[in-house]
Amino acid sequence: MSSLTVKDLTKSFGATPVLTGVDLHVPGGSFTALLGPSGCGKTTLLRLIAGFDDPDSGTVAVGDRVVAGAGRSVPARRRGIGFVPQEGGLFPHLTVAGNISFGLPRRQRRDGGRVRELLALVGLDAHLADRAPHELSGGQQQRVALARALAPEPSLVLLDEPFSSLDAALREETRAAVSRALTASGATAVLVTHDQAEALSMADQVAVLRGGRLVQLTDPRTLYRRPGDLDVATFVGEAVVLDAELRGGRAHCVLGALPYEQASAGAVPDGRARVLLRPEQLRLSTPAGAGSVARVQGVDFYGHDSRVWLRLPDGGQVTGRLDGADLPAVGDDVTISVRGTALAFPAGDGGAGPAVAAKGALRAPAPLS
Repeated sequence: MSSLTVKDLTKSFGATPVLTGVDLHVPGGSFTALLGPSGCGKTTLLRLIAGFDDPDSGTVAVGDRVVAGAGRSVPARRRGIGFVPQEGGLFPHLTVAGNISFGLPRRQRRDGGRVRELLALVGLDAHLADRAPHELSGGQQQRVALARALAPEPSLVLLDEPFSSLDAALREETRAAVSRALTASGATAVLVTHDQAEALSMADQVAVLRGGRLVQLTDPRTLYRRPGDLDVATFVGEAVVLDAELRGGRAHCVLGALPYEQASAGAVPDGRARVLLRPEQLRLSTPAGAGSVARVQGVDFYGHDSRVWLRLPDGGQVTGRLDGADLPAVGDDVTISVRGTALAFPAGDGGAGPAVAAKGALRAPAPLS
């Protein structure tokens, strides 16, 4: 296994900058996810690491070996890097065994034991070795693509959104199989994804890219619980962002006087601020006692849990995440209490507006009459 070190990497296409001074270190044997919205530069970064493109400046090193920059550019085929593309990229005229053994020396290609070993590693039966790619499911094809990438025993494996074309159930199953195979192989892995759940569940560390810059690099729990700014917070999971005033050790907002912690970006002085809560921190009860009264606007039921849309007294809207039992009905008045602490950011930080549930994929229900 080898580490990956990227230093001050830049890349432009024509007059358009795509990456601007990216620094990234991936420890040997670890799994890192490059997470960000479309157009943030994550696939370009992966291609520079793989050797499919050359950087304008900066360096890429695999272990102690500089493979790009500093006056050198090692060809992709000589970098010792395995690559799994988005659609698998299997050769349609070759069998599964032929695909897996394609890049191996002739002696190893003749040895069926290596193919059986790799099929077992990615969780596939040996009887699939003689099948053509079109006879496999999408998840099986992606596992074969991973087996092909692992066949030469690379020290680094790159995965470019390999699960995006799979349906939800197959995606979960394939992700788990790929994660187990990478762990068993001991290879260092870098995954490009725009799927937050994928990044948080699979990776040892997550690198968040925005506008061609790496804005936060940390472990998944820290990223979710202590995001570097509100833009990261609202990208990595659903978020409730509220205007507040900090005084007396409390954040005073529409949900009451909440205990809070300072965001990792630095100390936030008393006065105007914005606070972050996660929807699962909201607790609902019948209107009685302390708490902020809100009206239920909608309920999205998912079985294992539900999203509840809530209209606040000031006209703002938030969402809560509850388990699937004993849900309120649309039109009910409920009291909102908060479990745990809020995270305070400067008043001018980005993210959603006052008293809203921030998440690009969410669509609010129509207001009640």
